[in-house]
Amino acid sequence: MKRFYTLLFSLITLTTACIAQGWPKTYGGVMLQGFFWDSFSDTQWTNLEAQADELSQYFSLIWVPQSGKCLETYNTMGYTPYYYFNQNSSFGTESQLRSMISTFKAKGIKTIADVVVNHHNTNGWFGFPAEVYKGVTYQFQPSDIVANDDGGATKTEADKQGISLSSNYDEGEGWGGMRDLDHKSANVQNIIKAYVRYLKDDLGYQGFRYDMTKGFAASHVADYNDAAGIEFSVGEYWDGNATAVKNWIDAASKKSASFDFAFRYAVRNAINGSTDGTQTSSQNWTLLGDDKQTTGINISSGEYRQWAVTFVENHDTQYRSASEQNDPIRKDTLAANAFLLAMPGTPCVFLPHWKAYKQEIKAMIDARKAVGITNTSTYSRYLAEASRYGAIVNGEKGDLLVVVGNGANTYQPAGARWIKILSGHHYQYYMDRSVNLAWADKASGTYDGDFDVTLTAVTADAGAQVVYTLDGSEPSATNGTKVASGTKVRIRASETLKAGLLVNGKVESILTRNYTVQAFSPYEITVYVNADAPGWNTGYVNFHTWGNYRKGTTWPGDKVTATTTVNGKNWYYKTYNITRADDYVNFVFSIGTSSTASQNQTVDILNVNKTTFYEISVNKDGGKYTVNDVTATTGIDGITMRPDRSAAIYTIDGRRVNTTAPESLGKGIYVSNGKKFVVK
Repeated sequence: MKRFYTLLFSLITLTTACIAQGWPKTYGGVMLQGFFWDSFSDTQWTNLEAQADELSQYFSLIWVPQSGKCLETYNTMGYTPYYYFNQNSSFGTESQLRSMISTFKAKGIKTIADVVVNHHNTNGWFGFPAEVYKGVTYQFQPSDIVANDDGGATKTEADKQGISLSSNYDEGEGWGGMRDLDHKSANVQNIIKAYVRYLKDDLGYQGFRYDMTKGFAASHVADYNDAAGIEFSVGEYWDGNATAVKNWIDAASKKSASFDFAFRYAVRNAINGSTDGTQTSSQNWTLLGDDKQTTGINISSGEYRQWAVTFVENHDTQYRSASEQNDPIRKDTLAANAFLLAMPGTPCVFLPHWKAYKQEIKAMIDARKAVGITNTSTYSRYLAEASRYGAIVNGEKGDLLVVVGNGANTYQPAGARWIKILSGHHYQYYMDRSVNLAWADKASGTYDGDFDVTLTAVTADAGAQVVYTLDGSEPSATNGTKVASGTKVRIRASETLKAGLLVNGKVESILTRNYTVQAFSPYEITVYVNADAPGWNTGYVNFHTWGNYRKGTTWPGDKVTATTTVNGKNWYYKTYNITRADDYVNFVFSIGTSSTASQNQTVDILNVNKTTFYEISVNKDGGKYTVNDVTATTGIDGITMRPDRSAAIYTIDGRRVNTTAPESLGKGIYVSNGKKFVVK
């Protein structure tokens, strides 16, 4: 019996070890960084979950911010961790987090947790919280803090209080203001292993991104991954030296991938035209690499590309403000992403780039998948000139030629091997004709109006055609429209395009694109605020606003004095234009001047895109008043279309009503500007 249990334990250990590979080989997925700095609107768990259907068509992994509750209770990105087992954060509640992860998993998306364990926040110098999870209490102690924390300032304070720190010094770089944890401590290891198991087994995360891995030994990352049995792990080893990154991967026993900072810096340097990243008036695309594949982690034989998570921008390099300019990609973002999405490694797309260039990035990912490029694909240089760089990438299904640079669009490859499938500002994609497929250059998705899609027969057969349908039926030699390669088809409505390669009377490699044409009409919303509960009897409320496509107001915002009475209550109100389908307005309500309003202000109200009634409560979160959405109790929450306030409003039977303010209407169906709208 003892021998049986020993064998069983060995098998379990072997199974866990096999899972914790760090990153799968021949992995063809693409990752999305689902946040940017201060992305509190865009990265709300509910907002990301609502996009699951679309995201799942292009991304296999989504990296989200550290989701635990911080000591700060208001608008924090999570990099000052305080609680591990309390997952109510600035991005939503724990139940919303669980719902998002569950929805993503059902759609085939793996959620990557941001694991911030190099350092830990405290209440005061040494106030670590005690947390109880499944009947076990977890709490860091002062003896879990490295001896040289905060440049010795922590030791000085500890001596004053008669407290003992660890005798071990920091294994890596420190981070001032937070307590750096001693990962050699048995207590630290026990807590973090319980934490990562909780992330995976309880919350449902399927991968980890380790923050600031220069701060502690890589061997600990391997241990934590083994404890959780996690398959996807990537470390932030921030170093542009590819050899240093390789060494970190080795030190982690290849149980974690790493972000390829050398790749990122090569792209930045090419765009800026300098070897040190200094922006010049010219570009130098030869800096992307050479015949020996020295780009990023892909050194010489390229044996490390399996563990390379490539990127061109993230929350730490992006431009934040005039005082925090960081190191952003200031131009040629499309070309940078075109190179990223064509190359080996696992590409990680930055959320602002996805938002700005969604249709182009979708098409690039479609091309990557069509030829079967994976993280272990090989590539070779095709051309290298100051104005353009080209690489041939060998996918599992065929080869892709990517050409990027300010001279890319004037380049035409020699010979008959290549056929162009995509082009845009400073980039072109060509596919090897031997791939043999029908191609459509517009990705599935929603478009604002009519558009053309170019159908291409990717084949060496000069007589090949493309046969397509727009009703979702299967194209065949007898069903559908036959066109020559390069034909543009106009999409005027919501249609399902199916296209196949027609060669010698047979149709093969049928692709599907689902198109929605949805013209957007700008509309108005009105936001109402009642401030009776906190006693803001000032005759005004400040509306501080910002959002997706609007310039933010100067704090404390617009001084709103307009009021109306609804259900016997006094409401301050202001009207805003919604100009795009993904537009929204964010709010902070307050009273006082720019120097005093912070003493009487609400929490942020995010992603408002419809007429809404808010009541400011007497409760506070982080010193700021909470707000309740009471639209449903006002009786006009069902306004589905906002007419122009200068236009007349009619009842459904044609009678004109004496108002242009829909919020004053009774329940019913009305007509304005030739369109119906409903007041419920």
